[in-house]
Amino acid sequence: MAASKPTKTQKHKKTMIVSKVLLKDLIANHLTRENGLNEVLEFTLNAMMTHERSLHLEDAAGNKANGYRPGRVYGHGKLLELRIPRDRNGEFYPKVLALLRSQQAETDKLVSALYGQGLTQSQVGDVFERLYGRHYSSSQVGRMIDWMREDVAEWNSRPLEARYPIIFIDALWVNVRRDSVKKEAFYVVLGVKEDRTREVLAISHQPEESATGWRMLLEELRERGVASIGLIVADGLTGLEDAVARVYGTADFQRCVTHVKRRLLARVRSEDKPLLAEDLRQAFATDHREDSPEQGWQRWQSLCDKWRGKYRRFGRLKTDPLYRACFTYLGYDYRMRNMIYTTNWIERLHKDFRRVLKARNSMPDEDSVITLLGHVSMNKRAYQRKVPKLNYEERLFKTTSHVKSS
Repeated sequence: MAASKPTKTQKHKKTMIVSKVLLKDLIANHLTRENGLNEVLEFTLNAMMTHERSLHLEDAAGNKANGYRPGRVYGHGKLLELRIPRDRNGEFYPKVLALLRSQQAETDKLVSALYGQGLTQSQVGDVFERLYGRHYSSSQVGRMIDWMREDVAEWNSRPLEARYPIIFIDALWVNVRRDSVKKEAFYVVLGVKEDRTREVLAISHQPEESATGWRMLLEELRERGVASIGLIVADGLTGLEDAVARVYGTADFQRCVTHVKRRLLARVRSEDKPLLAEDLRQAFATDHREDSPEQGWQRWQSLCDKWRGKYRRFGRLKTDPLYRACFTYLGYDYRMRNMIYTTNWIERLHKDFRRVLKARNSMPDEDSVITLLGHVSMNKRAYQRKVPKLNYEERLFKTTSHVKSS
């Protein structure tokens, strides 16, 4: 009995099977080429999007294809160059592209989170190779955190509130590579808001710290909306108090007591340090209810008289008007003085900065430093909590009631 001829459907299935086998062989052969996987990915994604547009136009009367636009997504360790189909009415958006963008956004966030926790770009690439079996070079990781740079840049120029009761300012020194590696200054401003939460207002860069540099940054804060500041706490940089007064003339100025203590203790013999430390503790007391800036200044003069016989420099410090600013805190409620007589809050922030910088011997440029420090600042969850005791001082926190803090 003669065999029956195959039907049309059977012929079609056989043709499809052969086509799949041939296609599989062609792809397998192409994958052996250098960059073959990315080329296959590009070809496949482009074909899927073009076919998806064809299906879209079948149900869209009057609409037509309108060429392609270029696009890029990450493939196997490299960027894929895509041809994204367009339609005349601007209604078509490939679903596969939306999935790729969503996946890429999550990847970028993961890269930025690892980078922001202190890993170098090379270390981030190693982590991704372990997780996904793909190697990402430092330059590729750098491109993946571009959104982080843009996010920080926008944050660092955002409009600010009109009034901040307290701000703390201090410079952080970071190794930056140029012709050689050298420490450069990054200016940091930490503000306390009317609701007693905190936020980093700005991070700026000047190779050296100076009163002029701080004045310029304070002027930028004013341009961003900060019209009034109640109290500014800073270290004893020469000329800084005058620079502050030029921009925010009505703000009180508190010179950091901790910086003063460190400098004085570093200039006496080791056997004299314990006694001088105790004298300094009494001079800068914080818990006397009826204390005043004038009484603090008198204690300072007595301390200088006591030590001038052994160390002549104390004779010069006795009448130095710069040290009057060390006792501004005594003009405020005694229950919150220990929060405003030093720059400790911003020093703690600097510790977080140093932690993420620790793995890096130096940074390639100032933008990379600001990006890293900005990312840390933007994710300080502790700053969202209200600081207790501050609302005892009605002169600073005018919008809060004078009640016991929660």
